[in-house]
Amino acid sequence: MSDALEARPYDALLLLSFGGPEGPEDVVPFLENVTRGRGIPRERLEEVGRHYYRFGGVSPINAQNRALAEALRKDFAAHGLHLPVHWGNRNWEPYLTDALRDAVQGGARRVLVLTTSAYASYSGCRQYRENLAESLAALEEEGLALPRVDKLRHYFNHPGFLDPVTDGVLAALGRLPEAVRDGAHLAFCTHSIPTASAETSGPDGGAYVAQHLDAARVIAEAVREATGVDRPWQLVYQSRSGSPQVPWLEPDVCDHLEDLYGSGAPAVVMIPVGFVSDHMEVLYDLDTEAMAKAEELGLPAARSATVGDDPRFAAAVRELVRERAATERGERPRRCALGTLGPSHDVCPAGCCPARTPKPAAAGADSPYT
Repeated sequence: MSDALEARPYDALLLLSFGGPEGPEDVVPFLENVTRGRGIPRERLEEVGRHYYRFGGVSPINAQNRALAEALRKDFAAHGLHLPVHWGNRNWEPYLTDALRDAVQGGARRVLVLTTSAYASYSGCRQYRENLAESLAALEEEGLALPRVDKLRHYFNHPGFLDPVTDGVLAALGRLPEAVRDGAHLAFCTHSIPTASAETSGPDGGAYVAQHLDAARVIAEAVREATGVDRPWQLVYQSRSGSPQVPWLEPDVCDHLEDLYGSGAPAVVMIPVGFVSDHMEVLYDLDTEAMAKAEELGLPAARSATVGDDPRFAAAVRELVRERAATERGERPRRCALGTLGPSHDVCPAGCCPARTPKPAAAGADSPYT
């Protein structure tokens, strides 16, 4: 089969992300979208918004998604994969419903979705599926023909994701003083979530932590092979929010830095393995707060790069598109994955990553839209 046909039965790819403000006037309305229904007063949102105001009220996530969408278009075109790429967000322009409407009005009847979250969790998977169901319901009210929407599998262990992260770690090690480089510890950083959500993530529970640990092991081993040094590493968390009475995953990255310093570690590389791009949680929580903590302690530290629009990641998405399309055609394509967990499921089972309040979710076994 020629490359030009390998997207069948899909006729559009939707890049689905979180969204972020693009100016000071956007910050509070954006945060209102993020926290809608939680009754958080405007004064508190203004306080939270200081992270964004520090950077001119602009989150880098939208610019990075524009770059990723363009990288995907270029990669697809270069390999004869004729699939339009649309982009929509959960919380800011361009909104998901508008992007899905554009795809439908452009003739799309089968849409494949790439989310900018590599791991299984409620906020990183099912909530996006709920957003898709809400958008499909809105289009149905408008009288539009609804497309079938499917979601690409989790790509946390795809080499096109892990290889760029590994290279970023090696580059960060090279920025440390030579005297402490070989003794540097690796801190794999990801977004903290409530422990209850972590325990119920994935089809059988515990997937969020297990997937991060598997990815971290692969990267740590690749770094060992490249440098000849077996470095201590740990999975740590950042960006906690919500009530202090609710248990969230720990240790916090700044607490971990204090522990490293206290134990005599000579240096650390912070690796934002839980993030696809350098958005606000990376710029503020790692580059600002965690780096300030390391400087306060006198602990040499470097932060490695995220994947962003790396050509290898764009190529990985192309592979995942062709893999899923072939599966939908009844074929048995090669499914690429590193580590011990193997390739993730194509279709989220019923009850996967459940919400506290059940809502309809598209692109899964329990989807009302098939």
